[in-house]
Amino acid sequence: MLTLSLAQMDVATADPKSNLEKTRRFAAEAKAKGSDIIVFPEMWTVGFNWEYNRKHASEHEETLNAVKSIAASHSIWVHGSLPALTDEGIANRSVLISDKGEVTAWYDKAHLFSLVGEERHMASGRSRTLADTPWGPMGLAVCYDLRFPELFRRYAVDGAELIFLPSAFPEPRLAHWRTLIRARAIENQLFMVSCNQVGTKQLEHPTTFFGNSCIIDPWGETVIEGGTEEQLLTAEINLSKAREIRNYMRVLDDRRPDLY
Repeated sequence: MLTLSLAQMDVATADPKSNLEKTRRFAAEAKAKGSDIIVFPEMWTVGFNWEYNRKHASEHEETLNAVKSIAASHSIWVHGSLPALTDEGIANRSVLISDKGEVTAWYDKAHLFSLVGEERHMASGRSRTLADTPWGPMGLAVCYDLRFPELFRRYAVDGAELIFLPSAFPEPRLAHWRTLIRARAIENQLFMVSCNQVGTKQLEHPTTFFGNSCIIDPWGETVIEGGTEEQLLTAEINLSKAREIRNYMRVLDDRRPDLY
């Protein structure tokens, strides 16, 4: 069994100190609830102030080190996305940190959200990442990736039984959020673990993130789902359910890659 907590956060824009303090509080609460992994939203350490994130690029590694220390001090695995400085610029990096405070896997967001010009500010990832964990293989994706089913199918074919999706999904696309997460879970017969931001921020225009963080099981059933406020959601899952459903309905085996 695997116990997960989703830290549905109202992220303080350009204020890593405040966000790290929330991270500590949420990690302590999740550990007290018996969680093995705590999951945070997309860009949870700083939010989406492009100028700030670029100006303070050299400080992102320091913030990551602080998160690693939190994971180790609370003996809990941590996942979420944050900015990372690369040779090509700043990437939106999904990281999986062990309960020893070590980065065990990372993935740079491949699909950048052109609707808000993300490609002008962030470096695109060039590869997918299947993380090897004590509970089984897990895929890493970020927010807008959700609209590209090929990535998720590739993870499923590679053996993923769960995919993490840290997000900053805003109004008015709640119906898209719920539909696409459930579709990715059903069609690939795996768990979708999706943690979304809440709160209203001034980006190009006022933007409200609607929360509704959730875990959807391989049959498309809701394990847990949040509301629109800041909160910690905790649930227990059994990853063997993915294997059971794949053995019962052999969707992955019945594919016709010779046709598509």
